[in-house]
Amino acid sequence: MKPSNPLSHPAHILLFDGVCHLCHGAVQFILQRDPTGQIHFASLQSEKGRELLAFYEYPQNEMQSVIFITNGKLYTKSDAVLRVGRKLNSAWPVLSRVALVIPRHFRDVVYDWIARNRYRWMGKAEQCMLPTPQIKSRFLE
Repeated sequence: MKPSNPLSHPAHILLFDGVCHLCHGAVQFILQRDPTGQIHFASLQSEKGRELLAFYEYPQNEMQSVIFITNGKLYTKSDAVLRVGRKLNSAWPVLSRVALVIPRHFRDVVYDWIARNRYRWMGKAEQCMLPTPQIKSRFLE
């Protein structure tokens, strides 16, 4: 089955680890700071997540990164996190732009360290996060 064109989806999609408690917390953080609802979500493990990964030819065995797809371009690791930050309210866009000045290699070393330890620090859920009815429209099916 050929994956569908992601341009038929919202312009800003965050793919996250659906069983990671740290990722669930990050999604909740983003939902509270994205009042216009620009960012939509799908878990990496979901059918829609796998479909988008296939379309962008991203290796599905590399689930150690959040992925942010914005306007048809895929970002991973610290680039993904900071590009999401640019869409949030308050000081997050400024902080994200400043952090993007730091070379990606150094940012990704920190990102990879957190990614390697996230289950040990925050735990792992038995199943993917189920959105509440109030936020269900922000999650791709």
